[in-house]
Amino acid sequence: MKKIFYAIAAFAACISLTQCKPDDYLSVSSPNKMDDEFVTSSVSETFKTLAMCYRTYLSVAGGGNYNWNDSASDCEYYPEYNSGNGRIGYLHPENASVDSKSGQFTNLCTIIARCARIAGILEQKEEFISAHDAGQVNDWTQLWGEAWTMWAYCYTELVRHYGDVPFGLENSVVDEGYSLTSRFDILDACIAKLKEVESSMYYLGEGGIQAERMSRTFANMLIAEANMMAGGYQTIRTDVSGLYDGVSFEGAMYSNSNAQADFTRRSDWQTYYKEAQTYFRKVDSGDAKGTLSFITTDDRGLGNPYQRSLQYVMDMQVSPESIWEVGNMAPLQSERPYSQGRPSDGATKNAAPCKVFAGIRVIPTAYYQIWEDGDLRWDASAVVTGSNGKGSEAIVSLISGSRLKGGIAINKWDINKMKTPYVVACRKSGMNFAFFRLDNTMLKLAQVDLALGDSGEALTLVNRLRARAGVDALTSVDDYAIIDEFKRECIGDGDVKFAELRAGKFTELGKAMRSELKTVIAGLEADGYYTFDNGRTLSNYIWTKLVDLSGEGKAMNTYNRDESNPALTPGWRGGYDYTTTTSSGAVVGTEHNLAIEGLFEYIDPAGAEAAALEAAGYKKTDWAIGMVNEQANMWDYNMLSGIDNSDVPLYFHPIPLTTIQQSKGNVTNGYTLPNE
Repeated sequence: MKKIFYAIAAFAACISLTQCKPDDYLSVSSPNKMDDEFVTSSVSETFKTLAMCYRTYLSVAGGGNYNWNDSASDCEYYPEYNSGNGRIGYLHPENASVDSKSGQFTNLCTIIARCARIAGILEQKEEFISAHDAGQVNDWTQLWGEAWTMWAYCYTELVRHYGDVPFGLENSVVDEGYSLTSRFDILDACIAKLKEVESSMYYLGEGGIQAERMSRTFANMLIAEANMMAGGYQTIRTDVSGLYDGVSFEGAMYSNSNAQADFTRRSDWQTYYKEAQTYFRKVDSGDAKGTLSFITTDDRGLGNPYQRSLQYVMDMQVSPESIWEVGNMAPLQSERPYSQGRPSDGATKNAAPCKVFAGIRVIPTAYYQIWEDGDLRWDASAVVTGSNGKGSEAIVSLISGSRLKGGIAINKWDINKMKTPYVVACRKSGMNFAFFRLDNTMLKLAQVDLALGDSGEALTLVNRLRARAGVDALTSVDDYAIIDEFKRECIGDGDVKFAELRAGKFTELGKAMRSELKTVIAGLEADGYYTFDNGRTLSNYIWTKLVDLSGEGKAMNTYNRDESNPALTPGWRGGYDYTTTTSSGAVVGTEHNLAIEGLFEYIDPAGAEAAALEAAGYKKTDWAIGMVNEQANMWDYNMLSGIDNSDVPLYFHPIPLTTIQQSKGNVTNGYTLPNE
């Protein structure tokens, strides 16, 4: 792991190769022949140029992360009230800044230009030509396919996050204006290119290729992904004449005349879904699988194979389930877990642990209802505690904010679970970003199978995941059942929203969530608690106490829940023993684990049980009362409130101002996004 970053030492070679800066990616010029010969003098030198593209993508996935917005769904939200970071997630594009995601847009375009240039140079190299013409796969053909695969991936990212964008500009200097290209044309071009190059690449495990690099396995997955993007329900523009010439659409599910947008899917969607089905199946169980494997046992003896699949990232190892991970290493910027992980109130440097912002949270109605009793994914995915930054566990609060404020957090990326936490500074943990795993691929395949009428295949895939999670098999599936499995398996990953969009269920489920939240908050306000149909109760107050688990012979980090011990339920929390690190000076006290009472059942604050707990050292602690106090703010506005104004989901980010200006009037933002 992490070998990819040692290749970045040849940064100067990449600069000479691309002649490309983030602000002029539309004017890529070719380097001279000497530069071409230098950067392709050996496989290792060529890979150094490609490694810089990986490094640039790390910055796309990093600072100003658009995944804060992408994860906004009927089960996830951004935790700061009315923040510029979350306005697309709130579904209020009219309030976004035109350059709010310019860094991501520009860097994606920069990578596209570099990758096209690398591939073009390789196509002139004799070692590549001879192998390619003979149908052989070697290190040169892998590099060529890898460059084009990254090119295609970055275009699919642009389509996913920005909709219709300029296309094909990386091969020429732009002197005249350029226009928007239909996303469907872009996806068709990406699919065609991936089909052209994938047979020239190594599968996972071949040629020394593992999941920190794009393999033939990943290219097959991306062919399926691009087909699914093309065929699924999505929001399209109706304000640009001729944009989608040649594509016919089914009748719009929803229309918005003000935003000049329809929510619909193309009429020939089944053609794309059938190809997606073919390629997803190759990755899941066919010849494209390579060394990819689905983890069904826990080699640690902890009895949670689902959490084991996540722990690889925190152990600084590549997971056997990963199709592609964005490689990272400390002290490079590392947004996971900072932006998406378990929160910490620690200082920015030398804390226990350092600050963790935690920009993705779990809606309480989802936390209390999604997972069934005994589901091993529940505690491993979502957590009600974080760290106080001084070596101890602390409850999160359900009020607007970040760190320990903001609500129930994602538990998949936790500094406390690292073998040796990085404590020098925040945002530097060195964890990889495992964007494409086998589990979310299985669920996408299940969604495609169901749409095409293969419900038995879909059911089998869903039940494979449920068996690993320790819950009973389903007897049938529909769109809602598969979306529920996306929530249980992939919450916080940015997958749930797009699963709901593709199936045409996003608006319906978002409205239902908002209605239910109002009902729950009314119950909390009237009674002090609300009991869900599954018997779990959300209360205004809980009771908490710090305890020393070492006296019980237990580690500070906890594992699967033990219902008999309030410090071990919920599970997979606790903390790391920071007295063993260089931040030990920040550790305060000896009681570091939090015992919680009343999290799932009501305790009357004026009753005998509350009095007994307080006599035993527990403190009455605010819980759902935060939802009551902030119901008109975060618990309304942040929760997809734009869906009240538009049944058409307006989820795209704005194309940046420079791109609009350089187009000489041919490129504009739609969907009520700003153009200046």
